[in-house]
Amino acid sequence: MEIVGVAAGAILIIGFLTPVVGALAATAKMWIGISLIWSHTGDPCNALVQATLAAALAMIGPGAWSVDARRFGRKRIGLSR
Repeated sequence: MEIVGVAAGAILIIGFLTPVVGALAATAKMWIGISLIWSHTGDPCNALVQATLAAALAMIGPGAWSVDARRFGRKRIGLSR
């Protein structure tokens, strides 16, 4: 399962399919964190923080210099009244 996390991290760095890969990374890290909780073999805090960050990145989306922005156009989040 750690291979999935590494691959998802590498794809997130280049910004390709950010929402899908961010959700995959969040799921993988959550699985690792929960397995550490149940097995009592290590500290799950690092994996759970990484899962939270991956979920936030999946919801926010890619940056201006990402592959997704080049392929699909940049999406802006605007606050309207």
